[in-house]
Amino acid sequence: MSSLDHFQAPLDAEMEKQRAELAAIIRRYTTDDGNYETAVGSLFMAKHSKSHDFAPVLAQPALCIMAQGRKEVRLADEYFNYDPLHYLVVSVSMPLSGRIVNVTSEEPILSVRLDIDPAEISALIADAGPLGVPTRPTGRGLYVERVDSAMLDAVLRLARLLDTPKDIAMLAPLIRREILYRLLRSPQGHRLYEIAIANSQSHRISQAIQWLNGNYEQPLRIDDLAKEVNLSVSTLHHRFKAMTAMSPLQYQKQLRLQEARRLMLAEGLEASAAGYRVGYESPSQFSREYSRLFGAPPLRDLARLRLSV
Repeated sequence: MSSLDHFQAPLDAEMEKQRAELAAIIRRYTTDDGNYETAVGSLFMAKHSKSHDFAPVLAQPALCIMAQGRKEVRLADEYFNYDPLHYLVVSVSMPLSGRIVNVTSEEPILSVRLDIDPAEISALIADAGPLGVPTRPTGRGLYVERVDSAMLDAVLRLARLLDTPKDIAMLAPLIRREILYRLLRSPQGHRLYEIAIANSQSHRISQAIQWLNGNYEQPLRIDDLAKEVNLSVSTLHHRFKAMTAMSPLQYQKQLRLQEARRLMLAEGLEASAAGYRVGYESPSQFSREYSRLFGAPPLRDLARLRLSV
């Protein structure tokens, strides 16, 4: 399934001007293909001129804005597309896969990512008082929303600060706060709001996700995890799947396999050692589940990855 319909009105003249300026700034600060840190600590820029298939990653909470091109993100069996008309928000850390198609060196993907600290959302809510954000049932921990001129303008102003470094310390926190405020006031702002409110079920599910991220190599006992976040087992299962499209066990499996792949690729571990490091006791089970996620057993997958670099 896809998260949005692309047959929508294009950007108006003013927003197209904003998009073009943001694309120009990204080009200036991304000489080659890759992901770049910037002097604005939580702001990252990316340029990609080669297509690639789905590449798994443990995504952190963030706002992703596309200045040029289109990207498809997969969560379990669901697909989310974003482009200059739409932004993507990841509200909780989760394993995702992304792919890029139909790009060239003349028309590369140009994008920015602004990391989101849930504690900042909580502080903003505390300072601003009631924001009129409706409470709704837990939805997915990521979503796509139509971009508007106010959001694009705020992101552009944050990117412009790279040209005036002396202004970053004073102005970047203010613009970040404005962007978070606009996210909360957007049609799907309740997804961020619920996660930031202490003791809400969404907040407790985000705590369960944090626990799994830090303890994925440990045996998973659902009863213990439910107690850890003060939820019943049935509520944990239901809410967790509503937010991540996976059960806690499936989520843990993706974390383990992604980390094992990183260990083999970056640290040169053999498949059996990597599987054991992330919590697998059976090499055959590790190889079977690895093949199911990455489309090939470990040795063949790594050979393919190294050829593509």
